Amino acid sequence: MGMAAPVYYTAEMVRALPDDGNRYEVVYGELLVTPAPRLWHQVVVQRLGFAIGTYLQQEPVGLVLSSPADISWGPDVLVQPDVFVVPSEEARTLTWSRVRTLLLVAEVLSPSTSRGDRLLKRLRYREAGVPLYWVVDGDERSVEVWTPADDFPLVERERLSWAAPGAREPFTLSLEDLFQPV
Repeated sequence: MGMAAPVYYTAEMVRALPDDGNRYEVVYGELLVTPAPRLWHQVVVQRLGFAIGTYLQQEPVGLVLSSPADISWGPDVLVQPDVFVVPSEEARTLTWSRVRTLLLVAEVLSPSTSRGDRLLKRLRYREAGVPLYWVVDGDERSVEVWTPADDFPLVERERLSWAAPGAREPFTLSLEDLFQPV
């Protein structure tokens, strides 16, 4: 008796899934299902988004957003980055299908997302030309810093920095501030 072939998911199939509290994404046809995140995950996402948002008020080169989102670069891709920055002109369209350029992406690890964030999504973000990808590990209090040219990450334990395109000053954030206890 043979095994049933796995389902090759499309973005449309994922959009049709029920709203049941899980986050559904698809990368290269592989369905990624994430239950509601831990509280620590949400604290880190909120702090990072707030810090980037504050920076972008002074350097208005884009808009910081967070999931849920509907970023798709093809029929078998739909991702919902935890924190990401899109160019202002794409944000002004107010339409997910017109958001194609991500200037910065940060995924905050959870026990259930590590493989997807570190492998599948990282490779897909690289293919999409995302210039900077942060894999934020709140438990280890470190951040993997990836660019499209990297085979291995730079592991940052002190400070995040981002030279936003068109900005006069770079974004910086102390990891001590990001990971301070609640």
